[in-house]
Amino acid sequence: MELYPPSPTSSSSPRSPSPHQHQQPSSPPRIRRLEASVVNRIAAGEVIQRPSAAVKELVENSLDAASTSVSVSVKDGGLKLLLVSDDGHGIRYEDLPILCERHTTSKLSTYEDLQTIKSMGFRGEALASMTYVGHVTVTTITEGQLHGYRVSYRDGVMEHEPKPCAAVKGTQIMVENLFYNMAARRKTLQNSNDDYPKIVDLISRFAVHHMNVNFSCRKYGSNRADVHTVGGTSRLDTIRTVYGASVARDLMEISVSDDNPARSIFKMEGFISNSNYVAKKTTMILFINDRLVDCTALKRAVELVYSATLPKASKPFIYMSINLPPEHVDVNIHPTKREVSLLDQDSLIDTIQSAVESKLMSSNSTRIFQTQAVSSSLPTTQISTRKDKEHNIANSGTQLQKVPVNQMVRTDPRNPFGRLHSYWKDEAQSSKQEKKSDLVSMRSVVVARRNWKENADFTSIDQLLRETDSNVHPGLLDIVKDCTYIGLADEVFALLQYNTYLYLVNVVNVSKELMYQQVLRRFSKFNAIQLSEPAPLRDLLLMALKDEELETRGDETETDDDLKEKIAQMNIELLKEKEDMLEDYFGIKMEDGCLIRLPVILDQYIPDMDRIPEFLLSLANDVDWDDERECFQTISAVLANFYAIHPPILPNPSGDGIRFYKKNREEAGLDSEILAEKSAVEEEVDEELVAEAETAWSQREWNIQHVLFPSMRLFLKPPKCLATDGTFVQVASLEKLYRVFERC
Repeated sequence: MELYPPSPTSSSSPRSPSPHQHQQPSSPPRIRRLEASVVNRIAAGEVIQRPSAAVKELVENSLDAASTSVSVSVKDGGLKLLLVSDDGHGIRYEDLPILCERHTTSKLSTYEDLQTIKSMGFRGEALASMTYVGHVTVTTITEGQLHGYRVSYRDGVMEHEPKPCAAVKGTQIMVENLFYNMAARRKTLQNSNDDYPKIVDLISRFAVHHMNVNFSCRKYGSNRADVHTVGGTSRLDTIRTVYGASVARDLMEISVSDDNPARSIFKMEGFISNSNYVAKKTTMILFINDRLVDCTALKRAVELVYSATLPKASKPFIYMSINLPPEHVDVNIHPTKREVSLLDQDSLIDTIQSAVESKLMSSNSTRIFQTQAVSSSLPTTQISTRKDKEHNIANSGTQLQKVPVNQMVRTDPRNPFGRLHSYWKDEAQSSKQEKKSDLVSMRSVVVARRNWKENADFTSIDQLLRETDSNVHPGLLDIVKDCTYIGLADEVFALLQYNTYLYLVNVVNVSKELMYQQVLRRFSKFNAIQLSEPAPLRDLLLMALKDEELETRGDETETDDDLKEKIAQMNIELLKEKEDMLEDYFGIKMEDGCLIRLPVILDQYIPDMDRIPEFLLSLANDVDWDDERECFQTISAVLANFYAIHPPILPNPSGDGIRFYKKNREEAGLDSEILAEKSAVEEEVDEELVAEAETAWSQREWNIQHVLFPSMRLFLKPPKCLATDGTFVQVASLEKLYRVFERC
C-alpha cells in the first residue's frame, strides 16, 4: 500500500507529512564544487584534531630544521596560545609568502621522493591547516641575516608584508585562538586540563628519543617547566629526568636486529621495564625511522609477554627505536602521520616479541618489593652539610616524627606563591609589561644547554673547567640548587630562602660567575645575537674612553682628542688581528671595523647593549693575548662582566631617583624654601626618559627572577670565594626568630 501526504484541506490525520514521503520520486541532488575556504577548513579539522596535534606538527618541523633546542609554551590547554620556539636554520625571506599555503614544502619535490623520505614532514599541510582554524604568527631569522622577520597568516595567506624585527637564531611560531571558527570542536576542548597533559606527554616522548636536543614545555607565564631536558645526556638519564628515578631504575636495555631479506630488515634498540616495575597503564614510546608513531599490533604483542610475568593489572614501560630501510615504510597512510605501514610487519613483530620475552625471562630471577621507609626529619644546616649524619639517623629511625613548627619550611622553589611579587598588585605596571612584545617573547622558558664533553678541544679549557669543578663550595651548591627566589632587596641584592634560612645574594657577582662558567662550557659552540646594524668600533671605543675619563678625572681635565683617537686606533688594530679567534671560539664577529655579532651565553637572554663600549675597551686592554690559558680565561672574564646583570645605566626612577629626570635639575642646589616655591616647576619630569628607565629596570628584575635564578639552579657551581666575599649573606633564621618571639 502506498502512502500519500494528506491534502491541505484534509483533517483526517493530525500528523505533518514526513520529509521523506513524496507523491513522486524527487530528482537526485545536484553535485556542487565546494568553495576553497570550505574545503580547506574541513581538511584542517582532520589534520589539526586538537592542540596536541598542532604541537606535534610544529615540533617535528623544528626537528627537521636541525634544531638543538625546542621550547613549548601553552595557554589554556593550547586553545588560547601555542608558542613553539627553536634554534634551527630558520625560513628564507623569499619563502615567507607561500609558507602557509597548502602543499608547499621543502621536504620533497616528486612523488618518488616519498619512497625514501627521512624528514618527519612532507605534505605541506600542517601550517596551512593551522591558519584556517587559528591565527598564526611566524618570527624567523636565518644565518647571516642582520635581523629577523615577523609576519601573520590567516586562511593560508599573509595578512601583511614581513616586518623586520629583532630575533634570536631560529624560528618562533605562535598559534592563537585555535578553533575560533569551529564552535563544536572548541566546546569539546573547553577544559584546558584535558589537552595540556597530552602536550606534556608528547614532549616527553620526543625528549627521550632526541637526546641531543634541549626540550622544555611549560604553561605560558609559568617559571617552572613541566618538561625540561638538557641535550647531550644518555637516554637513560633523559628517561630519569622526564619520568623519574623510580622508572629508570627498573629498565633494561634491549636490542635486536634482522638482516634476512626473506623476513624483514630492521634494527631495534630501546629500554623495557623488568618484572619489578609496577604501573596501572602501559607507557609505550615508539619511534620508527625517528618518527613518533603508534603500532597497536606491536603494543599488544609486548603486553602479551608481560601479562605472564607482571602481577595482574600491572603494565610495562617500553621505549623502542626501530630503523628500517625507508622504502620498507609507507608513511602516507594517516592524516596526522600517527601510523605507518611496514613491509613484513608480522615477521618484525614476532622477532621483537621473542627478544622481549627472552630478555624478560633472563632477568626474572629476583623480584624486589618496595616498602615505605620511615625516617625522622632533621633540618639542614646553614652552609656546612651534614648529609652523612642525617642519613644514618634517618635509617635508624623507627617512628615518623612531627617536624617542629620552628623548623617547618613553608616555601617550595617550584611554587611562585609566597614570593614578594605575589603581594604587589600594580595593575598599571603589569599591563604595561604585557604590551612589551620583547618581554612576551622572553617568557618562553629558559632553554638550558650544556656542552660538557664537546669542549675538550683545548687543554687550557679543560684545565679551567676542572678548576671550576674542584673549587665548588658544597654548602653553597646545596643552597643554589634548592633555593626559593623571594624578591629584590635593593639594586644589587636579592632575597632567597633555603630551608629555614633567609639569604641576601649579590646579583651582580652571582650572574658574573654564572656567565664565566657558561662561556667556558660553550667554548666554540655559541649561538649568535645579530646586531640590527653594524656598530663602528671607533665610535664605541671613543665613547668608552670619554666615559672612563669622566669617571677617573672628572670634568676639570680632558685628554687631547688626538690622543684618544690614537688609543682607539691601536685598540681597533689589536682587535682586527684577533677577530678570527674571537669569532671561532667566542662568537664575537667583527668585520670592516664594525661589531657585527655577539654570542648567546644564556639562551633567551640579551645583555645591556649600553655597556658595549665598556666591553670593547676592556676586551682590547684587559686580555692577556700571549698565553693561551690566560687569554681564554681573561676573555671569558671580560664577557662575563659584560653579560652580568648590572643595574641599568639610567637611575631607578622610583624613590629619590626621580630627581634625575626633572627638567629643571639645575635648581637642585637651591635651598628648601626656594624649592618649595618652585614645586610646581619641579614636578615636570621627562616622561619619555622615565618610561625608558622603568622599562629597563623592570626588564632587569624580570631577568633576575625568570632567567638568572632558574639558570643558576641548573648550571652554577659556586666557588668557595662566594662564601666569604659577601656574595651570600645569611640575614635571618627561622629558629632564631622563634626564640626572639618567645621572649616577647
